[in-house]
Amino acid sequence: MSTILALDIGTEFVKAVIAKSGKKGQLEVIGVGKAHQALGNMYAGAIADIPAVVSVCEKALVDAEEKAGETAKLVVVGMAGELVKGNTTTVKYHRENSNRPITEDEMNEIINKVQQKSGEIAKKTIALETGNENTEIRLINSAIVSLTIDGYKVSNPIGFKGSELEIQFYTAFAPLIHIAAIEKVCAELNLELLAVAVEPFAICRACLGDNLESRFSSIVVDVGGGTTDVAVIDDGSVEGTKMFSIGGRNFTRQIMNALDVDYDTAEQYKINPEDLKEDDKKKVEKVIEKNLAVWLSGIKVVIEDFNLDDTLPKTILLCGGGAGLSALQETLAISDWYKDLPFSRRPVIYLADIKDLPDLSFKTEDELDYSFMTALGLLRVGVDTLASAPSEDGLRAKLSRLLQK
Repeated sequence: MSTILALDIGTEFVKAVIAKSGKKGQLEVIGVGKAHQALGNMYAGAIADIPAVVSVCEKALVDAEEKAGETAKLVVVGMAGELVKGNTTTVKYHRENSNRPITEDEMNEIINKVQQKSGEIAKKTIALETGNENTEIRLINSAIVSLTIDGYKVSNPIGFKGSELEIQFYTAFAPLIHIAAIEKVCAELNLELLAVAVEPFAICRACLGDNLESRFSSIVVDVGGGTTDVAVIDDGSVEGTKMFSIGGRNFTRQIMNALDVDYDTAEQYKINPEDLKEDDKKKVEKVIEKNLAVWLSGIKVVIEDFNLDDTLPKTILLCGGGAGLSALQETLAISDWYKDLPFSRRPVIYLADIKDLPDLSFKTEDELDYSFMTALGLLRVGVDTLASAPSEDGLRAKLSRLLQK
């Protein structure tokens, strides 16, 4: 049984969750910590001030370890930001000898080729957005969405014969400078970095759990302090992840300007506008309405960018600290924002309930809400990473985790 630490380094808060991984992918949460970030610590979802972030992480970590009654050295850290690119690529691979069974070595070669091709696409996209063709990137997450041999869908290709393999492969890449900042934070905290995970991908893993046959479908929207992350899960497969730099702090800053108050006061008024005088209440409502219009346009753009052939899932699952804004939930639920998108009907909006997540149990007095979805998903990525370690049957174990989506 391994002890894993999830470190969700968000724009608004750092959340530390310690859990023990058991048999059959089970996770038992034993300690939870949380610490508030200063305004300059993060920028657009990425670390901007390493020493300051280390200090906040240490507070959250100490809190979690005290509650757990033990320390954790293996850590999985989340990553967000517009320069994190997660896409699903379809690759067709022709085998010269169709009568020869597919081997582990052959699949390893195919996976490497797909990852290389996806990396080239991500590098070009990041270079275009940053204006820097020399930006170094690194693979963060990968998962097989679907795999067919001569048109026949299989769950594990090893041993099958055939001439045409078609693989849908999810990959996520990020600039090396962002990953290096995370590595530095972990080193300062004396933690062993088990994995870096794209946050919306981690949330998808939390939703799917350890069930190979999961049929879960939804659009997952994680509203953080500095970014909003969107992922599409279709029939148990992660179709892709997108992000844009509008989060809860954008609303708060606009309220600061409208009412000429400090950040903490503006945050309070954003959550509880009923505490205000009528004139100020109307100003806050107007600010929120204006920002919601911009935020919704971002949601529409990233959903359109998925370019899915079929209709979109019928539900939207909201999580992240910013998802608690009631006006945001109501706007998604009752406005006509969805009509130009390939929905078969108005999507149903849900606020994530941690109790609904599979393969999780809690041995802690802390009540976790929708804002902890990312941290719990990071724990799931940690379990996947441990299961795919070289000591466990090499590529066969790796494929087992990849094919789990």
